[in-house]
Amino acid sequence: MLKDIVEVTARPSYKLFVRFEDGISGEFDLAAATGFAGVFAPMRDSTVFASVTVNKELGTVQWPNGADLDPDVIYAGLTGISVQLAA
Repeated sequence: MLKDIVEVTARPSYKLFVRFEDGISGEFDLAAATGFAGVFAPMRDSTVFASVTVNKELGTVQWPNGADLDPDVIYAGLTGISVQLAA
């Protein structure tokens, strides 16, 4: 699919407002998607969670510890379209 994320904002309850280059936008629940396992464990801290930025080279969201999310997974989560069908 390869649609880039162009905007991200941390919101309460571990939700990310995300906007893609094609205008699709919405809230993505980081806690539900990751369970704060592995590299996402530090995001339980609201200050760390709020440090999310857009990695413009990769077109996805990232945190200072190197954690990032596949933009296809976020896009599918926002639209309900499976990654395979949207490709």
